[in-house]
Amino acid sequence: MLSSEIIKKIKRIHIKSGRLVDAVMAGNYRSVFRGTGIEFEEVREYIIGDDVKNIDWNVSARMGRPFVKRYREERELVLMLLVDLSGSMSFGTASARKRDAAAEAGAMLAFNAIRNNDRVGAILFTDRVEKYIPPKKGSGHIWRVIKEIFSFEPDHRGTDIQAALRYLGSVYPKRTIAFLLSDFMASDSSRALRTISKKHELVGVRVADRGDYALPPGGILALEDMETGRVCHVDAFSAAARRSYARRAKENRSRALNMLRQSDIDCIEVRADAAAVDETHVADALAAYFRYREKRLR
Repeated sequence: MLSSEIIKKIKRIHIKSGRLVDAVMAGNYRSVFRGTGIEFEEVREYIIGDDVKNIDWNVSARMGRPFVKRYREERELVLMLLVDLSGSMSFGTASARKRDAAAEAGAMLAFNAIRNNDRVGAILFTDRVEKYIPPKKGSGHIWRVIKEIFSFEPDHRGTDIQAALRYLGSVYPKRTIAFLLSDFMASDSSRALRTISKKHELVGVRVADRGDYALPPGGILALEDMETGRVCHVDAFSAAARRSYARRAKENRSRALNMLRQSDIDCIEVRADAAAVDETHVADALAAYFRYREKRLR
């Protein structure tokens, strides 16, 4: 049973996401994600420049002149949200955890999809797939997806991105638009990323927090690995210790971005701490990515 406070937060994400999709992201999603197939529309007379492969030889023979088949793109898509719910995604230094920012990004993507008559599904994972939500349409379905991302309590705390990608390939062999929402703190997943990106349109959404990059200046801190439970103590009075922490964080970010880049996968970066204080942060990050893609497609 969800507490009234959790329900309020989920409703806030639901309402805020729908409003910001209209205000900030209107039209962006449709312009960069297109249908995955074609559907026969009509036969018309051949015009110079038409592809001869589209000539309908039966109709042409009956009419005594060449005719071609016309097709139209199937607009309906399937949007899949692959959401990392491992222990590290429960971290946050402001009023939002990383998984809250992931829920917000997922909600905005889902609203865009639903308003374009696409279906939305989700795979919630840790070091295994914890929950699969089959793709459906409708705003009521979005409510369920947001609620599950925000409040689902996984049985495990580790991370296995490869397992989630394999599961996507097994439950949905046809091409989908798939967003992988994670802090990408797991081991290298390059091979699985390259394999799945050949079949699906895969985009990474890297969620971070200011606490990932910097220690507070002062105190002996007990740092717990939220996936393994291992605790280590750090002297945050030490400038050298703080620099070392920041350096490793930058290295982890570079590793994750390089892994995605080498797999030919785009990456959107959002910050949980920024999302907690800036109402449009996640929407602006997604809209900026859609504008970038639209320019690239021209």
